[in-house]
Amino acid sequence: MRILVVEDEKKIASFIERGLTEQHYIVDVAYDGNEGLYLAEINPYDLVVLDIMLPGKNGFAVCQELRRQKNDVPILMLTARDDVRDKIFGLDSGADDYLTKPFAFGEFLARIRVLLRRQRTSQSTTLKVADLELDQLTHEVTRDGKKIELTSTEYSLLEYLMIHAGQVVTRTMISEHVWDQDFDSYSNVINVYVNYVRKKVEAGFSSKLIHSVRGRGYMIKDEN
Repeated sequence: MRILVVEDEKKIASFIERGLTEQHYIVDVAYDGNEGLYLAEINPYDLVVLDIMLPGKNGFAVCQELRRQKNDVPILMLTARDDVRDKIFGLDSGADDYLTKPFAFGEFLARIRVLLRRQRTSQSTTLKVADLELDQLTHEVTRDGKKIELTSTEYSLLEYLMIHAGQVVTRTMISEHVWDQDFDSYSNVINVYVNYVRKKVEAGFSSKLIHSVRGRGYMIKDEN
């Protein structure tokens, strides 16, 4: 899953980015409201973490503009001001939740999980392809009950393939959802990581799940 963090305090932004990356999220960071709005307009994010006090457009204005554009991405607002009026205005502007700084990172992660779960109320949070299972909340991956250890990038790649099980996903689609905005889509990194994931999920099993589709991209499917 890909998250946009819009936070002008670089130490806080770095702390959030590092913590989310450790939890297998792909993270883009913007340091002002105008950049944050631009990134949210051109990229498909699963969630936006949005500070209120930002250079350029403030968080309220960014949130209002995204909702005006019918962008329903979940938004978690952050502020250093514990003011009920700010919270009310933020929620009325279209935010889904509100957290006051400083905050416990465990609570921050819990709120993110709630917002992501709310987006998928009609769907299971466990993805399955044959005997391969991926839990989007705990980030645990197993095949035939055996736990598979993945890096953050490997997890995000496998999750994206499994969300689109039975469909071809192109290199462009993968680069937009699995890597951050600085990724060079012309490199062979995608091929390398597909091979990493393929080896981990298929080692010791006779059936192959991840398939290359010549000239188009990749697909994960159960061939049985």
